[in-house]
Amino acid sequence: MSSIDSALGSQRRRLCIAAAGEWLRRHRRGVLAVQWAVVGFYAFLLIVPAFLPLPGVAAHIWDNLTLFAQFVFWGIWWPGVLLSMLLFGRLWCGVFCPEGALSEFVSKRGRGGAIPRWIRWPGWPFAAFVLTTVYGQMVSVYQYPHPVLIVLGGSTLAAMAVGYFCGRGKRVWCRYLCPVSGVFGLLAKLAPVHFAVDRQAWDRCPPAIMRRQNIDCAPLVAVRTMTSASPCHMCGRCSGFRNAVALQLRHPNDEIETVSARTATMWDSLLILIGLLGIAIGAFQWASSPWFVAVKQWAALHLIEADILWPLETSLPWWILTNYPGQNDVLTILDGAVLLGYIAAAAVFLSAVAAAALAVAVRLCGPWRWQRFHHFAHALIPFAACGVILGLSAQTVTLLTAEGLVLGWVPALRALALGGAALWSLWLGWRIARGYGASPLRAIGAVAASAAALAAPVASWVLLFWVW
Repeated sequence: MSSIDSALGSQRRRLCIAAAGEWLRRHRRGVLAVQWAVVGFYAFLLIVPAFLPLPGVAAHIWDNLTLFAQFVFWGIWWPGVLLSMLLFGRLWCGVFCPEGALSEFVSKRGRGGAIPRWIRWPGWPFAAFVLTTVYGQMVSVYQYPHPVLIVLGGSTLAAMAVGYFCGRGKRVWCRYLCPVSGVFGLLAKLAPVHFAVDRQAWDRCPPAIMRRQNIDCAPLVAVRTMTSASPCHMCGRCSGFRNAVALQLRHPNDEIETVSARTATMWDSLLILIGLLGIAIGAFQWASSPWFVAVKQWAALHLIEADILWPLETSLPWWILTNYPGQNDVLTILDGAVLLGYIAAAAVFLSAVAAAALAVAVRLCGPWRWQRFHHFAHALIPFAACGVILGLSAQTVTLLTAEGLVLGWVPALRALALGGAALWSLWLGWRIARGYGASPLRAIGAVAASAAALAAPVASWVLLFWVW
């Protein structure tokens, strides 16, 4: 009797989850209303603070729009968006994202041209993430409204321009060029919900139903062959299509354990190892690092001895390098050079150590195959995601602490999150190794290699949060 009750409960859960997907499809107007409300809120916080004076030392989040916008964007918005990817897949992209909504809106009224080959280059999500992250650090995007207007506003305008010229009612920007699309796709692999496709049901759909139905996938996903949650925007438009597509629950490890063995790519590995475990850590770390100060002082001393003073005295416009004299915040050319060097050095060191360790894990599972290497790199996604979310939430903690809130529980929460994410990644490494037929002893060796891959990133976060 208990097994029957369990089966009935499982069936009810499946029906409830599928009904949520159907709700999204049937309430398309409501979804559009939400999207345009987000667009209005986003535009207000993006544009208005750029025309206001910078906040003084006595300003607060609740009485200064600039600080409020800063807190919303970097204290709530972006950490929350990344966390939502782990919980609901790319629901943000399909229901809330202002860039996606604007790009699709313009595309429906644009020229509808073919998508150029250069836009389809698979390396754009990695390259755009790297360039945006580094540029954001150069102009202090977390601290000032003008860089926010350039980085986020520029991205939005580019999304609309691409939508105008390419596609017809599609989200070409979101699919190929969005700077965070690659990161979102990686994190969505861990989501416990996804739109599953029953290929057999799709193929045996009666012709009468086929003629009545059509599918409008804005992010250009080949729904019939979709096995990964990475490209799906969770908008619900395909729910119920041909009686073969439905929102379903799944184990968070399922996609990485099985699907990633076929779908993991070189660009995924580059984004995980160089982007999330390298450049992102260096970007979050440099401003607090005593090593950054030591290198800058060493370089300054040698420049002075050589009577080369212009790198120490010359600043650049704020849209190239941070330049706010009224806030006592000006980066010289030397500061900028050391900043770029620090982030580059962090990326090279952290990614090289992680890649070498993963290579050992691959060889312990049999002959060398690049596909296996990329698969093992996917095992590091939980820790990489946790680190980026904690890095962004550091701005949340800074702003709330400045308002007088006592957040003594934060260090313990950070330790718990990092430790749990590391164990999750190691468990995925074990499952991947066993999936390739590795013996228990070799699988343990692969897990040890995965732990070595995480050692340097773990140490970097420990330095940032507890030592410096």
